[in-house]
Amino acid sequence: MSLAKQSYQQLLITARNIGGIGIEVRNDLAGALFDGEAAGAAGEQARSFGLEILAVAEVKAFNDGSTRALDDAGALMQVAVECGARGIALIPRCDGHGCEPGERIKNLRQSIVELKPMLEAHKLVGFIEPLGFEQSSLRSKREVIDTIHDCDAGGQFLLVHDTFHHFLAGGGPLFPEHTGIVHVSGVIEADVEIASMRDEHRVLVDQRDRLQNISQLQSLCRQGYEGPVSMEAFAPLVHDFVDPEAEIFGSFSYIASAVGA
Repeated sequence: MSLAKQSYQQLLITARNIGGIGIEVRNDLAGALFDGEAAGAAGEQARSFGLEILAVAEVKAFNDGSTRALDDAGALMQVAVECGARGIALIPRCDGHGCEPGERIKNLRQSIVELKPMLEAHKLVGFIEPLGFEQSSLRSKREVIDTIHDCDAGGQFLLVHDTFHHFLAGGGPLFPEHTGIVHVSGVIEADVEIASMRDEHRVLVDQRDRLQNISQLQSLCRQGYEGPVSMEAFAPLVHDFVDPEAEIFGSFSYIASAVGA
């Protein structure tokens, strides 16, 4: 997402040049996934750069109980297998529906039960990302972890800890042992209220950040998290950087120094 206007080849080059271990790719950007290249060939290309495809995103509204969600998940799992990704990203419904406690848990449980054997058969992980927006049907990490445990699905599902959404949801426990990927982005506009923060406000992390990225990462590391940290900046100004590699490298360097990593 941070290189939304770049080609797949440029994404690989940037990730390699800044010292990254891998990439995430998305199916909701302009143009075809992998720029239309076959998933298997795209995976080979990533590995030739010394990179891993960490996740293929995304299945939208994975918890809406529809056959559409299952079909989308199955298709994305096939792509993930072909390119050698660790897993697929699962994004909850975020339109104000399915938010009541009973319905929310029932729908989440149904989705986990249905997706578990599919993920298991493909040897993939489902990365569930709670969204902090008030209209999200899944904001609580605790609910996700408890439901995964109740469904005996710990081997197939992990959390995405997104610093933006964790902040919007009011914080709370971090669950690093159940986290597979951390997404970071910053909000630096001083006059935007928390309830009004949206994806377009998400920029690279620097010393002006309002989302407490550094303290979140420090807490995750203290509690044992050792997984990947992925920059996920949605703001158009980030996508229009003249030299995105330098900007992203600078942000990661600031984060590493501030966190003490």
